[in-house]
Amino acid sequence: MSSSHFKVALSRCLLGELVFLGTGTSVGVPVVGCGCATCTSSDARNHRTRTSVVFGLPEGTLLIDTTPDLRAQLLRERIGSVDAILYTHDHVDHVYGLDDIRPLCFQKGGALPVYCEPRVEQRIRRAFDYAFQEPVVIGGGLPKMTLHQIGLAPFDLLGATVVPLRLHHGAFEVLGFRIGNVAYCTDTNEIPEQTRPLLEGLDTLVLDCLRPSHHPTHFSINEAVKEADRIGARRTLFVHMSHEIDHAKVASSLPIGMELAHDGMVVPLA
Repeated sequence: MSSSHFKVALSRCLLGELVFLGTGTSVGVPVVGCGCATCTSSDARNHRTRTSVVFGLPEGTLLIDTTPDLRAQLLRERIGSVDAILYTHDHVDHVYGLDDIRPLCFQKGGALPVYCEPRVEQRIRRAFDYAFQEPVVIGGGLPKMTLHQIGLAPFDLLGATVVPLRLHHGAFEVLGFRIGNVAYCTDTNEIPEQTRPLLEGLDTLVLDCLRPSHHPTHFSINEAVKEADRIGARRTLFVHMSHEIDHAKVASSLPIGMELAHDGMVVPLA
């Protein structure tokens, strides 16, 4: 097989697709050392890596968050190139796979643009300080990036407009994002009133849904359903799920228009 054919076999076209790389909570599912029914389930939808998505936009592939499972996620979905990275917040399960972008930098032939709030940039510079030290060590295998600070102002990226959405994640302020008629709102238990107008007229809402019982920083199932009903998107997909959610059992109890996402799920973009 020629080298060009080899590259085609390893990569897929993502244009016009939203792909769920992971849909699990911070420890993933199965949970290490747990023998519960969900963790030992043969249902592939109960196998959840840490929550992340990619958008196939008109001018390239946008990755939202770099989970500790990033390498396995990209290999599983045959994603061989990424053109930009966007961060929701600075927690470990959303940032600490950043070193896995090194092969993506090789493919691109240079640094990847990274868009985040100042708090996330501070975390990246501390956790991956070796990527910013001078002088740069040749052959060190460093993740290469150019950091761009964002706030709540919309901005253009890869041929689309990204609208940042302020969300509350317990005591933390985090971001969701609206791209076209899709809103991505993971890791939240409160949507501020000033954000609500930005969630009108959605085709697809991706929303946090951790477990059946109340949690101080994430929506429970009932809270997520109530929030989704209030927002009124045509379709709502729940993510960031713990092992307390068995896919088949919970999915069958949800209202029409609401579903549990799963790793590898693909949603067409308008």
